[in-house]
Amino acid sequence: MFEGLSEKLERSFKMLKGQGHISEINVAETLKEVRKALIDADVSFKIAKDFTNTVKEKALGQKILTAVSPGQLMVKIVHDELAELMGGEQIEINLKGNPSIILIAGLQGSGKTTFSAKLANYLKSKKGKQVLLVAGDVYRPAAIDQLKVLGEQVAVEVFTEDGSKDPVGIAKKAIAHAKQSGKNVVIIDTAGRLAVDEQMMNEIAAIKKNVDPHEILFVVDSMTGQDAVNTAKAFNDRLDFHGVVLTKLDGDTRGGAALSIRSVVDKPIKFVGIGEKMDALDVFYPKRMADRILGMGDIVSLVEKAQEQFDAEEARKLQRKIAKNEFNFNDFLKQIQQIKKMGNIKDLAGMIPGMGKALKDTEIEDDAFKGIEAIIYSMTPAEREDPKLLNGSRRKRIAMGSGTSIVEVNRLVKQFSETSKMMRMMTGGGGQKMMRMMNQMRRR
Repeated sequence: MFEGLSEKLERSFKMLKGQGHISEINVAETLKEVRKALIDADVSFKIAKDFTNTVKEKALGQKILTAVSPGQLMVKIVHDELAELMGGEQIEINLKGNPSIILIAGLQGSGKTTFSAKLANYLKSKKGKQVLLVAGDVYRPAAIDQLKVLGEQVAVEVFTEDGSKDPVGIAKKAIAHAKQSGKNVVIIDTAGRLAVDEQMMNEIAAIKKNVDPHEILFVVDSMTGQDAVNTAKAFNDRLDFHGVVLTKLDGDTRGGAALSIRSVVDKPIKFVGIGEKMDALDVFYPKRMADRILGMGDIVSLVEKAQEQFDAEEARKLQRKIAKNEFNFNDFLKQIQQIKKMGNIKDLAGMIPGMGKALKDTEIEDDAFKGIEAIIYSMTPAEREDPKLLNGSRRKRIAMGSGTSIVEVNRLVKQFSETSKMMRMMTGGGGQKMMRMMNQMRRR
């Protein structure tokens, strides 16, 4: 995500390294490279120029503190302006209605149907909502079947009306059904349409007029770059939507859509899709995204993902076991499984400051823990319960059973021992302090 842009921005800031002060000359040289990096990321020339002019004005008006280098100050100013360019503050989805009606619009192939199911899953699991998905795409042959399959995956009811070619009628009947069945959110998936297709644009305008949605979300494929921004403007002129959803942000995207779309349509980015899985949907936080673009990581999001998997009672049990030196491979396996639920390992590592750059050319597979799990599963219940039993002959048997080498088994046992020691050091107050720190970071 934004890998190319991050590298180019980092190179541009190096031009100020070693400079004792910020001058019009060295700022101009740096910002020329920043502007070029933004244009290469598919940001329009006008937006890139306006952005660098704002940064220049702020940089030349700043006094350099003794403890801050010109390069560090420039990173801070660019960070703040990037966050502002993407909207400044995070804007929540509107769920005030009963039921709340959410209309999904966008181009063909932008990922509306998949996003609709992801949003249903998010609202159900994170917001405790009773959700109804509505199959309003009556033109694409497989659209209704696709939504039914995705609805089953996230255990959300899908409203369909076989044979109907009237999306307005389908939407109205779905809302009536939602009221009768106690659903408090209705998500209406609609057909993909081109902004130049007058008949299709009139149709979605009619859906909006008849159902009066509380939230209209425009879904756009971020890989289409500047075209995505132009399309968003055309749709906004007709629909006056409330927010933008960027899909496929984990693909080979240069980031131009995320950086430009807010300033063109003056509507917030509310969600970003970052994978195919139904939980691969993130709320969009401009400041956190600016952190990631500038290689600062995203510790707050990492903490939140960890806390989603955090079970307070299990944590207390684990802490007692660690304090008594009873932490074993069964506990270790549970921790691995919790980490896996948090998402893609490389993406998680990229949220740690400096790690994104360190792992730039490193491939980390989704099954990165496969070998470790195989070794643990090849242990007997007694060995998992009491790691001290793992003598040489047992380790050799485990290596053969797991399809790994004795070196890999020895390495895991050593890592386990070191992890256990570190965790014991954190108990007795240290672990509680860390949890308090994590909670404070989350609230910022």
